[in-house]
Amino acid sequence: MKHKQRARGRFSQRGISFFGLLILGIVLALLIIVGLRVVPTVAEYMEVIKTAKKAAADGGETPQAIRRSFDLAAAAAYIGSDTIQGKDLDITKKGDKVVIRFAYDKEIPLIEPVYLLIKYKGTTDVGYR
Repeated sequence: MKHKQRARGRFSQRGISFFGLLILGIVLALLIIVGLRVVPTVAEYMEVIKTAKKAAADGGETPQAIRRSFDLAAAAAYIGSDTIQGKDLDITKKGDKVVIRFAYDKEIPLIEPVYLLIKYKGTTDVGYR
């Protein structure tokens, strides 16, 4: 009867060491922390797009009326005034349709003095990329 012999030596050990497990845990914890800080800004960005589309649809004929409509809807949607305001919108007309473009930066503090900078931009024009 033949016995399988296990390779003995430096690299024959299988599994993860305690040190490797510790590093993996730290990396996962950092990813979770960053994710928890980024998710609210993404939700806020989606709300900005929704508010801009609403302002474009029923904001009025003049850019000032559209900006005012955006500011009122943004306040109701809890979009921070430090995020974007009506004065930051680029309002144009494409045919008979109002198109709003916007861009803003969101700075997320991670661990002093490290920050994560996310640049958001969007438009109400569906075909624009």
